[in-house]
Amino acid sequence: MKIAIAQMRPQKGNILQNIEKHKALISLAVSGQANAIFFPELSVTGYEPELAKDLATDKYDRRFDDFQHISDKHLITIGVGVPMKSISGILISMIIFQPNRSRQTYSKQKLHVDEFPYFVGGREQVLLTLDDIKIAPAICYESLQIEHAEQANELGADVYLASVAKSQNGISKATSHYPHLAKTYSMSVLMANCIGPCDNFESVGQTAVWNNQGNIVDQLNDTEEGILIYDVTTKTIMKKQYLDVSDN
Repeated sequence: MKIAIAQMRPQKGNILQNIEKHKALISLAVSGQANAIFFPELSVTGYEPELAKDLATDKYDRRFDDFQHISDKHLITIGVGVPMKSISGILISMIIFQPNRSRQTYSKQKLHVDEFPYFVGGREQVLLTLDDIKIAPAICYESLQIEHAEQANELGADVYLASVAKSQNGISKATSHYPHLAKTYSMSVLMANCIGPCDNFESVGQTAVWNNQGNIVDQLNDTEEGILIYDVTTKTIMKKQYLDVSDN
């Protein structure tokens, strides 16, 4: 089982341009024979809380149909970050496309206090099972809360997938916290971060993988878009590639 995590520079509120960037990074994952690829928090719109209400949509948005077609054609699971409408308010969600299956979503359950004016929390944990590997998605702030990882562990997760938008301060906290989670719960931890302007901060990439003993396996830099493909069975990186600037 090979899981790719993507590092990208979203364009503020430009959904169509961001979709094209997703597709370019998915192509890298397909060329590396990845079984799945996951993107940073709110990757389709950029992490822009003040724009979320106007940009929010649902999992059946026709603009996302290409993700489903790619998933079906290449037998790859794709997780993208989207602000999603609900009866109670706007959710910070991951829409998950799987080959020849209905789309499903995971929504951030634990919000940072700064997000309260713009978003509401999700209500349940999703656990994806791919080739007998159980993947628990986590979205940014909640991935730094020990009780969220405890819940994932209780559900039997093999992989803790953190989809984030983090500044250097946030990355410093994450790179201290995630190895502890990995070792404590014997889960591989994969973190997909974005780069560039987000809300009122700069996101600094450094997308990374820790094995289930808490050791860092590999990491991207803080300036370029690209992917890591991690083999969950062998605990090794199968591919590390940056996106050619000519593709941007």
